[in-house]
Amino acid sequence: MMRLGWPVQAALWAIAAFVLVLLYGPLFLAIFFSFFIFKSNRVQWDSFSFTAYAKLVENQRIIDALENTFIVGIVAVMLSLVLGTLLSLYDRAGRGRARELLQIVIYLPFLAPPILTGLSLLIFFRQIDFDRSLVTVVVGHTVFVLALVYRMVLARLQTVSSSLLEASLDLGATPWRTFWLVTLPNLRLSLIAAGLLVFTLSMDEIAVTFFLIGSYNTLPLEIWGRLRRGITPEINAISSLILAASVVLLVVWYHLRTRSERQ
Repeated sequence: MMRLGWPVQAALWAIAAFVLVLLYGPLFLAIFFSFFIFKSNRVQWDSFSFTAYAKLVENQRIIDALENTFIVGIVAVMLSLVLGTLLSLYDRAGRGRARELLQIVIYLPFLAPPILTGLSLLIFFRQIDFDRSLVTVVVGHTVFVLALVYRMVLARLQTVSSSLLEASLDLGATPWRTFWLVTLPNLRLSLIAAGLLVFTLSMDEIAVTFFLIGSYNTLPLEIWGRLRRGITPEINAISSLILAASVVLLVVWYHLRTRSERQ
């Protein structure tokens, strides 16, 4: 293997550091300015406080938007886990043109631009005269993230030996009892990891939500609406909390995924 000289290595490290600062620098700035006031092009170093975070608790619009975000995320997680598991079991049972077509239907909303998915669902709900609400947002998020759950569960399901299932059935267990005692325990970590990832994506989704939300509001849309009036410490505080929650969920997801792959 060819070894790079120290000037080349130093240049590569410098480029990598520049890219990291360019990508993640604004995130740290948002955290920083959630504690300090920036006024007259200067940082007021004596203004350190948690006032921006305290105002979030007192703002009912933000509280309502956060509740809607959690409702949509949790319901979307449950629906996508159930549907993704059922579709994975159906795919695992055999092969055929119907299953290949099913995969295209599942992956298409995730691979297509979110704005196209949201617009298509909006047209569909208007054609059936269904009013936009949190229900339509849940449907949109479920359709959008279903491909992730399907792929993660199917990948884990393919590693489960069919001899385990056959042995359970040969010993007199019903298909449902075999699923409950053999298949589901093997899928547990994958389901948890998929649920965490789906909730993170649902919490940050804007494009699909914008078309389907109606008169309600979610936290990303609330932030987007406030950004049109300028960046405030409250927006920085919200961004910091979302970033912290997303990092925690992704770290847990990565840990569970790694543990599942080792098993």
